[in-house]
Amino acid sequence: MKKIVLMCLSVLMTTGLATVNAQTPLTFGVKAEANMSNFLLSDLDGQSSAMNLGPTLGGFMNILVHENFSIQPEVMFFYRQSKIETGAAEDDFRQWGVQAPVYFLGQTYINSGKFYAGVGPYVGLGFDARYKDADIDLYKEVNDKKDMNRWDFGLGALVGYEFPIGLQINAGYQIGLIDQLDALKDNATMRAQTVSLGIGYRF
Repeated sequence: MKKIVLMCLSVLMTTGLATVNAQTPLTFGVKAEANMSNFLLSDLDGQSSAMNLGPTLGGFMNILVHENFSIQPEVMFFYRQSKIETGAAEDDFRQWGVQAPVYFLGQTYINSGKFYAGVGPYVGLGFDARYKDADIDLYKEVNDKKDMNRWDFGLGALVGYEFPIGLQINAGYQIGLIDQLDALKDNATMRAQTVSLGIGYRF
């Protein structure tokens, strides 16, 4: 899986560099989002994951390939929360880390502004993950195994509107394609899911 992730990143970076070398217009911006996240659980009997609110902050680079098409790599730092319930017991799951999505956007101009929408892959790296009450580091390796995998890879969708002054409003959805479990990965799966609403500004 790591080889696949590295291959995807190499292709995306090559595409971006080739586009920039062709003297394509290049702009930058910043984003702030409110995220709602949880996990899609499979074969974890009696457990459920409910969405909770968290912030996401970062920046992006927009590469204008055509009047109606652009490529937008981003670097976003996130803090996520979700409530994990096991029978009558529950605990708050908390995670923070960084993501690097790359969106392939179609765009059209409406009332002097710009409507855009697109999809693309993302790669994520968790810095810390733990349950609030249990206070257990889920990335800590014990007997050559960890509760959770730091790496994530998945697909995302982005839709938004940019006003003439560069101010943006956007909504997004991401779903993980790889199992976040490590020690229990042979018996169960836990994939990340995030819905977001945010604002941005393109310089």
